[in-house]
Amino acid sequence: MTRVRVQKIESIRDPEGNLGKRIELIEDRVIPRFAVRPATEEGRMVQEVVRTLQQQLPMLTKQTQFALPKMILFLTEREYEKLGIDFDVNQIYELDLSGQAIRFRRAP
Repeated sequence: MTRVRVQKIESIRDPEGNLGKRIELIEDRVIPRFAVRPATEEGRMVQEVVRTLQQQLPMLTKQTQFALPKMILFLTEREYEKLGIDFDVNQIYELDLSGQAIRFRRAP
């Protein structure tokens, strides 16, 4: 089972002119943090300065999430309704691929 997040939903028209949706799903992973210990005194000083800056300026903090493109769905309005899922941007789903079927379940 893979966790995916809805990155983007766009309105589209298929080749016959029918209205539909383009739903972009990205894989949602958490990157484990590990401590890097610099070998030199200069390296430790730089690491301490960066750590202090990150505390003072939250926008400089490291991102712990990493997103990989996973799937793009092109669905007509009718197909979207038949699927029975109301996709929301930034919502996380569990994606199960098995037995020639694709299943989506909202992540807890």
